[in-house]
Amino acid sequence: MFITFEGGEGTGKTSIINLIYQDLIKLGYKVYKTREPGGSKIAEQIRDVILDVKNTELDYKAEALLYAASRRQHLMEVVKPKLDDGYVVLCDRYVDSSLAYQGYARGLGIREVLEINRYAIDDYFPNLTIFIDLDPKVGIERIQSNRSSDLNRLDLERMAFHNKVYEGYHELVKMYPERIKVVNGHQTLEEVYKSCYKLVLETLNKGKDK
Repeated sequence: MFITFEGGEGTGKTSIINLIYQDLIKLGYKVYKTREPGGSKIAEQIRDVILDVKNTELDYKAEALLYAASRRQHLMEVVKPKLDDGYVVLCDRYVDSSLAYQGYARGLGIREVLEINRYAIDDYFPNLTIFIDLDPKVGIERIQSNRSSDLNRLDLERMAFHNKVYEGYHELVKMYPERIKVVNGHQTLEEVYKSCYKLVLETLNKGKDK
């Protein structure tokens, strides 16, 4: 099973994934957690280029292509081998991030960015995508108050951009209602975790029934 987590900045995806990872291990599942952009040696190098604050002149189409290239390398080097070996793969961001950020917020077009990524992923779409729905203003405030690392290039974007990303995700929820499930990100971390974990277990149990 391939399960991805999506949302704007500061939604707590990484913390949620870590909690779910630990609990699935306790249940006896083979679980692997990873992230995008990155997740493998070459993909992480591409991530460094994408997120470098010095690369503010990066062309939007070039940005979309770099994300797709990183995704392809990550898929072939990490995700596909793990899935073939029977793992549950939990991934922090995947193709929907490109559709929301580059397709919608950058104005390149969701369909156009989807075509770039179809070529990159060979139709390896997730079994389940969880979108943590949080007001972008709240997410950015969380980052600014809790940040322990350096800013990346996306952190330099104006609030208008993050609002567009948020709108983009809601368009994707309409496009893929069977795959993308929405969790209220304004709950406590524990409540968000429980909601996400419930969706993950439901998906894993459906997989057993097939």
